Amino acid sequence: MKVMIALDESKGSFYALNWVLTNIIKPRTAIVAASQEGGEEKEDLVYLVHVNLPFQTYVYPAGPVIYTATSVFESVKQAQEKISAGIFARAMRCCEDMNVKSEAMSLRGEPKEVLCQAVEENHVDLLVVGSRGLGMLKRAFLGSVSDYCAHHAHCPVLIVKPPKDLAHQEEEGLQKNA
Repeated sequence: MKVMIALDESKGSFYALNWVLTNIIKPRTAIVAASQEGGEEKEDLVYLVHVNLPFQTYVYPAGPVIYTATSVFESVKQAQEKISAGIFARAMRCCEDMNVKSEAMSLRGEPKEVLCQAVEENHVDLLVVGSRGLGMLKRAFLGSVSDYCAHHAHCPVLIVKPPKDLAHQEEEGLQKNA
């Protein structure tokens, strides 16, 4: 089975990863044991996906010369890559601890559209996304990656809701940062 898990910096996405590793994916050791008993089970593969939002480049007129903020663009791109690397390091460690084969994919674009495209390109059997538990009003204005994927992905979509205490902690953290 090929499972794609959408990750970001949120506790909810890592809760979804751990939930899937515990409840859906078979560790390599179980597959080896089954194959030794005569059964042929294929190894599960987990795609760990983090999508960076595209950076809007701005062009500033400076008299007859046009100035683009390439240094700003490069620094934002490096910061995004550093965040992705941190997310992947943590997620790969979780997969290794559970003895699950995984691959990391860093993509760029609008997350909901890029996830659906990656599902199709990689022939994924299941897409897993975490839920931040946005209210109806916030979801209407901000959009919902999980809702979009549930309607547009070409495979089953599992939306993993975190326990109330984890969702509450995350909501408080978002309000403090605003």
